[in-house]
Amino acid sequence: MTSPSTTVATPARAGVATRPFSSFLSRHPRLRLTFLLSAPLLWLVLIYVVALAALLVTALWTTDAFTGEIQRTWSLDNIRTVLTESLYRTVTLRTLGVAAAVTVIDLLLALPIAFFMSKVASPRARRMLVVAVLTPLWASYLVKAFAWRSLLSTGGLVEWVAEPFGIQTPGYGLVALVITMSYIWLPYVILPIYAGFERVPDSLLEASGDLGGSAGQTIRHVVMPMLVPAIIAGSIFSFSLTLGDYIAVNIVGGTNQMLGNLVYTNVGAANNLPLAAAIALIPITIMIVFLAAVKRTGALENL
Repeated sequence: MTSPSTTVATPARAGVATRPFSSFLSRHPRLRLTFLLSAPLLWLVLIYVVALAALLVTALWTTDAFTGEIQRTWSLDNIRTVLTESLYRTVTLRTLGVAAAVTVIDLLLALPIAFFMSKVASPRARRMLVVAVLTPLWASYLVKAFAWRSLLSTGGLVEWVAEPFGIQTPGYGLVALVITMSYIWLPYVILPIYAGFERVPDSLLEASGDLGGSAGQTIRHVVMPMLVPAIIAGSIFSFSLTLGDYIAVNIVGGTNQMLGNLVYTNVGAANNLPLAAAIALIPITIMIVFLAAVKRTGALENL
C-alpha cells in the first residue's frame, strides 16, 4: 500500500529537477526568447517562405506538350504567357473588381453594425450580437455557398420574395458571386472594426459633443483616426480572401472565371502545374502591392 508521503514527493522532485533549467533561462533572456520563438518561427518559415519559394520555382518550370510531364528546366515562358495574353489580364481585372466590390459592401455593412454593437447596445445585447456575428463561422464554407445557390436559383426564395415587386433573381453570375462572398466574409470585417470601436473611449465622444462638435465632425476628427487601422485590417481580410477564392465562383459564378478558377483548372483538369503556379503569383503580387501601399499610410503600425 502506498503511503501519502510517497504520492506527494514526485511533483516536488520534478520541480527540483527543472529548477536549474529555469534558473539558466532566467539568466539568459535572449536564449529564453530564442527558445520560445524557435518553434513558431520554424513553422512560419516552412509554411510561408519555403512554400512561396517552391511556388516561384515551379512557375519557372515547363510542361511537355505531348506527355504532360513536368520538365525541370528553367524558363520564363509561363510568366510571359500570364503577362501577355489577354485572357489573364481580363480575369485579373475581373477578380480585382469583384474583390473591391466585396470589400466596399462589407465595410458599408460592417461599420454601422460594429458601431451599434460597441456603442449603443446593452452589454447583454452586445454579447448576443457577437454570438450572432460568429454563428455563420460555425457552418461549413460549402454549406453557405450552396445555400446561396439555392436562394438565388430560379424558383428560389429570392425570386419568390422579389417577383411581386417586379424584381428578378440575379441567377448565377458576378452579381450572385459578389452577394455570396460579401455574406461569407462579412464576419471577418465586422470583428476587427468592432474591436476598433471598442478602443474609442466614450469620454472622447462626450467631450466632442460638449465642445459643440457635430456627429460628422466627431466621426471625422475623433473616431476615424482611431478606427482606420481596424478598417484596413477588415479590408485586408475580405480583399485577400476574395482574390484567392475559387469554390464560390464554381458554385454561383456561372460561366465567369477568376484567378482562383484558373489555378484550380490548371492544377486539375489541365495538369499544368507550372502555369498554375505562374497564375498564383498574380494575387500574391497584388497583395504585396496592396500591403505596401497600406504600410506607406502608417496604418499597419497601429494594428
